[in-house]
Amino acid sequence: ERQEHELINNREFGLLNNCEYEQRIQPHAGVPGPDDLDELLSRRRGSKLFLAHPRAIAAFGRELNKRGLVPETIDVSGTRIPTWRGVPIFPCNKIPVTDASTTSIICMRTGEEEQGVVGLHQTGIPDEIEPSLSVRFMGISEQAIISYLVSTYYSAAVLVPDALGVLENVEIGRWS
Repeated sequence: ERQEHELINNREFGLLNNCEYEQRIQPHAGVPGPDDLDELLSRRRGSKLFLAHPRAIAAFGRELNKRGLVPETIDVSGTRIPTWRGVPIFPCNKIPVTDASTTSIICMRTGEEEQGVVGLHQTGIPDEIEPSLSVRFMGISEQAIISYLVSTYYSAAVLVPDALGVLENVEIGRWS
């Protein structure tokens, strides 16, 4: 849970903070509509996924319903996920919602070959049991409780600016 939160929100390497200014857009009417997601898609080639707070997905669904549109869905590990223009919209409750009921929708291209967003792992750390994960024995207490220190090292990198885009200030509390 904490790792997911950091990958989205960390000031140094989080996705929301590493999006270039030119790749940040505002919704046309406050609520997230098809035109907004189309604009987000048009700013990058080969978008692989959207990340949106579940309430943003619901707001987008309401906008589609108002226009008589039905999003396609795909099966991901037995769960139906909505898509827009064939790009899956994954729910992510780590994207913050403000007191004014606004949030962001992230769109990204992934993978090193695609010059997208990639996950970074530190290797060669002491007591490493797999890349970026170390488990260090800390001792045994008087109550015979064994203690270990488990550490994980992770980060994300945006290889080229157009690999990541954000639709900001999306209104999710307004029903029209």
